[in-house]
Amino acid sequence: MSAIIHSRAADRYRPAITYRAAGDRYVLVEYGEMALDLELNFFVTAVSARLAARPVPGLVEAAPGFRSLLLQYEPSAIDRKDLIAALEEVHDAQESVRSLTIPSRLITLPIAFDDAESREAVRRYATTIRQDAPNVRDNSNIDYIVEYSGLEGPEALYETVTGTEWWNAYTGFFPGLPFMFPLDPRNAITVPKYNPTRTWTAEGAVGIGGPCVAIYPVESPGGYQLFGRTVPVYDILARHDVFRDDPLLIRPGDRVRFLRVSEDQLLAARRDVLENRYEYMIEDDPFSVAEYLQRASEVRAEADTLRTAREAAAVCTEVP
Repeated sequence: MSAIIHSRAADRYRPAITYRAAGDRYVLVEYGEMALDLELNFFVTAVSARLAARPVPGLVEAAPGFRSLLLQYEPSAIDRKDLIAALEEVHDAQESVRSLTIPSRLITLPIAFDDAESREAVRRYATTIRQDAPNVRDNSNIDYIVEYSGLEGPEALYETVTGTEWWNAYTGFFPGLPFMFPLDPRNAITVPKYNPTRTWTAEGAVGIGGPCVAIYPVESPGGYQLFGRTVPVYDILARHDVFRDDPLLIRPGDRVRFLRVSEDQLLAARRDVLENRYEYMIEDDPFSVAEYLQRASEVRAEADTLRTAREAAAVCTEVP
C-alpha cells in the first residue's frame, strides 16, 4: 500500500507537491524533487508562515524541514481528507516562489574561530574514539576543512564564514539547532561529517556538515566539523530577556551574520548573556526572494569560477 495520499504536478507558480501518510495524526508534505534548492525552502517557509498567521482548525503544528512540512492534526477536529483540502487552498493562494517576500530577521552573532572548547571536543574524540581520524590535526578540524574545501588557509575559511548571510532553512534535531546555508553562492563549501560521531560537543559550537552550517544549542554528541563558537542560541530557563517568550533564538527563515571576535571577547559576551547584560543584534528584515535571485545571478559566474578552482585545489580525504 502506498504512503502517498495525494500529489499534484508543478505549475508556473508552485513546485510539485506530494502528501504522504505519516501515522494516525500526521501528514508529511513534500515539495519539488529531492535536491538542495533554496527556492523550495523559501516556499516551505512561506507556507509555514501563512499557516501560523491563519491557522487551519484542527491543525496542531506544522514543522518545516528543508523541502517539507510535517503536519500534526487532531482527528477529532479535522479528518485527513479535509486537512489536505485546506492545505490545497493554502497552496493555491501562494504567490510564485520567485515573487515571495518572507518574514525574516537578520541576527548578528559573534564568533571566535578555532576556540578552546571546540579543540577540546576534537581532542576527546581523537583520544577516546578514533585516533586515526583524517579530519583531526593538532586537536582541530580547521586544517581538514581548509584542505577538503580547496581554500588557501584558515583565514580564507574565516572570511568564507563571515562573508555571507546564512539562511536558516529549518530548526530541529536538537531543540533550537539551526540548519543554515549561505545566501552568497561564492561562500558555499561542502565538507563530510565525522565517522563515527563525537560523543561531546560544547554548547555554542559552530560547525559544518555537507553544505550546511549549524550551531549546537546544548552540549551534545555531534558529527559536524567544528570551526568556532558563538553565544547561546537556546535557553529554556530564559536567563536572558531574548529567550523570555521563546527559548529558541533562531527561527526558520531568519538569517545569521557572523562577526569575528577574539576568544576573550566571546567569553566576555557569553558571561554577559548569562547575566542578562548582552545585547543581541536582531533586526526585522523581510526577505525578498526576487532580490536574492537577482544578486545570486550577478555573482553566479564568479561563484562557478571559485568552485572550479577550489575543486582543483582540494585535498579530498574522506572520513571513511
